[in-house]
Amino acid sequence: MRAVVTGAAGFIGSHLCAHLLSRGDEVVGIDALTEFYDPARKQRNLDRLLGREGFSFRRGDLLALPVRPLFAQADAVYHLAGQPGVRGSWGPEFAVYLERNVLVTQRVLEAARDTGLRRLVFASSSSVYGDAEAYPTPETVRPRPVSPYGVTKLAAEQLCETYRTVFGVPAASLRLFSVYGPGQRPDMAFARLVAAAATRRPFPLYGDGGQSRDFTYVGDVVAAMRAAALSPWTGVANLGGGSEVTLRQVIDLLGRLGAAVRIVPGPARPGDARRTAADISLARDAFAYRPATDIRTGLTAMLRAEPARAVAPDVTRDPVPPGNRR
Repeated sequence: MRAVVTGAAGFIGSHLCAHLLSRGDEVVGIDALTEFYDPARKQRNLDRLLGREGFSFRRGDLLALPVRPLFAQADAVYHLAGQPGVRGSWGPEFAVYLERNVLVTQRVLEAARDTGLRRLVFASSSSVYGDAEAYPTPETVRPRPVSPYGVTKLAAEQLCETYRTVFGVPAASLRLFSVYGPGQRPDMAFARLVAAAATRRPFPLYGDGGQSRDFTYVGDVVAAMRAAALSPWTGVANLGGGSEVTLRQVIDLLGRLGAAVRIVPGPARPGDARRTAADISLARDAFAYRPATDIRTGLTAMLRAEPARAVAPDVTRDPVPPGNRR
């Protein structure tokens, strides 16, 4: 396929570009290299893609960049660009989230409509659920986000659904559940845990550690995105990792892998859902989604990718209860 990937220099976007290239696709990456976190990290992601056969890059803001010519030549557009992060979305920064998550998505959808785009895959978020009414959570549960970030992701997702039903834009919105893996954004929990283990610095644990997530390995996510683009299915679907694990269990597992972390307790943060767990039956039936990477394998991959760490994983013991394994 000929693909366009917005947010191509980010954590998931760069993994997606690499996956598409490995399958023989031609990829045009777009990214504004914003400063939500160090742009040098994004540049390093790009450096691993530049020079690969079939990859080209456009730097620019999607509100200003002429994307219609790019979309007109594409078989699929993967829209991953946006402003991430729950905690930063409160207060005056909400305007940035509104622009990058909602207004940008509306412009992408207008370009998709005008060019007759064949497939649009949008990276939504489990944050739209907030504290869900049921677990595992199916797509039919009423969304009720508990952060402004979640509100903007839900608004963008609803825009995709509106353009799909009114104008026939073939949009597939995938609600991603706590994606992790090598190269994860430095503000996210797993990246901070691995960095704390590598540098022997304390890790601030917000809340009691009993908060649980349906952690999903990035390799499983990007494979599912391409599978969704190749399928005729459109609509909204969950992408979860297939097992629910608490943060305390993750910390215990890191210790068993030789990457012990010293914890500094702190209060819970506003906007953090207590629990997430995905019902992935729709994605399984629609485009054969079956997550293949368990939490221990994924964390081991992150530890091995951390150049500064001074730990040697011991994979002979696993503290995650059998009921939480896939």
